[in-house]
Amino acid sequence: MTSFRPAWWLPGPHLPTLWAALVRRRAPVTTRTERLELADGDFIDLHWVGATAGPIIVVLHGLEGSFYSKYVGAILERIERRGWGGVLMQFRGCSGQPNRLDRSYHSGDTGDLEFLLRTLVQRHPNRPIMAVGYSLGGNVLLKYLGESARSSELSAAAAVSVPFDLAAAASRLNQGLSKLYQHHLVRSLQNKLRVKFSTRPSPIALNELSHWNDFWSFDNNITAPLHGFANVDEYYSRSSCRQYLESITTPTLIIHSSDDPFLSAEAIPTDDELSHCTEMILTERGGHVGFVGGRNPLNPQYWIDDRLMAWFDRNCSDGP
Repeated sequence: MTSFRPAWWLPGPHLPTLWAALVRRRAPVTTRTERLELADGDFIDLHWVGATAGPIIVVLHGLEGSFYSKYVGAILERIERRGWGGVLMQFRGCSGQPNRLDRSYHSGDTGDLEFLLRTLVQRHPNRPIMAVGYSLGGNVLLKYLGESARSSELSAAAAVSVPFDLAAAASRLNQGLSKLYQHHLVRSLQNKLRVKFSTRPSPIALNELSHWNDFWSFDNNITAPLHGFANVDEYYSRSSCRQYLESITTPTLIIHSSDDPFLSAEAIPTDDELSHCTEMILTERGGHVGFVGGRNPLNPQYWIDDRLMAWFDRNCSDGP
């Protein structure tokens, strides 16, 4: 696979990040939807594409992502075109309807992914299952792989633009132009809380919600207590995937850019932190879930999609 050549017309880390999220055309993909009931009484919503035989690729979106995220549509369209099956797992509360429980989803919650994978294995025992996670979804996926080790249920995995160290990511997003992403994401989380608890009592006093405008304060006052952590420090330390990387036994590809505006370069894992079956592609440029190439702005190239599909092809034991 040709190495990544960033588009000259998108200099810096922010333009490719924003282009991929806002300007990129959404891939035309039609899905079958399914609501998966969880053991605790909650639910997650799934979007299915592609064949009913052959490999299945599970897709995990990033923080406040959904079926409508551009990178989600792109990879689902490529999976379908390849003749495989694909399923997007939307995290709790991310499918347009508030989830039933007071808790929601967070960067280290691997339980729902584990439940989905076990369900898929029971339904399709002869189909190989692979997975790709973007940003927060990548952190969840890598943490799950490290926790489960040889019992992961996956034949291969890939993760893109991962916030390996959540504390470092929260600090980076509170600096410079990266505050724009923080503002957008935290505001979305705040709005979801207001809607969710507008018709039922909140277990947490929300009178200061509008003042918790950075990840440190929001996660300390909302995410941590809602999900059983003592404070933000415990949440970040226990949920970061970096400490789990050396335990991964599933063939895994990690793609990351040194200029990712969501994470400082110092927080990117070194080679000696990776397991023997993990391959990392670290580019100099690319932004966050960007990796836009091509010489002409009228014909942009999205290298990340090609690279992911090549990885899954290489690790697929039952392709058509």
